[in-house]
Formats: sequence, C-alpha cells, structure tokens
Amino acid sequence: MSIIKTIRSRLAMTQQELADEVGCTQGNIANYERGQTIPPEMAAKVIAASARRGLRLTYDHIYGGATLPVECLGAEGAHA
Repeated sequence: MSIIKTIRSRLAMTQQELADEVGCTQGNIANYERGQTIPPEMAAKVIAASARRGLRLTYDHIYGGATLPVECLGAEGAHA
C-alpha cells in the first residue's frame, strides 16, 4: 500500500476529501496512491492536513519510510 493511501486511510478520508483538503484533484491523489512521485509542496500540504486531523507527520514519513505514528483523531478530530 502506498504511503498516501495509508495516511488517507488512517485519517478516514476518501480520495476526494483529501484532494479538497490539500487543493488538488481526486485524480492526483489516485496517481500518488499508484506510485507517482509526490512533489514536496504537495507533501507539505498532506503533512499540514494530517496535523489538522491529529496525525503528526514529517517528510520522513512520506519520503523516508518512517513508521506512521499511532495517534490520530481521524475524521472526528476535524470536527472537534
């Protein structure tokens, strides 16, 4: 599973919801999940969106294979 798909699943978001959150299309998210390289500016947006939902990430999680943190508020965190 790709890291973007893993992050999206951990956040309990659809591809469209993540796309809306980071300012791209659902097709972009699908491409990243299929292995297209994630540009650094998009990685920064994914990191920021994840943080807003309680999942603290770094570039090492996206590019370096660091293990994702267990703590995450998921969809509920967005409404708290």
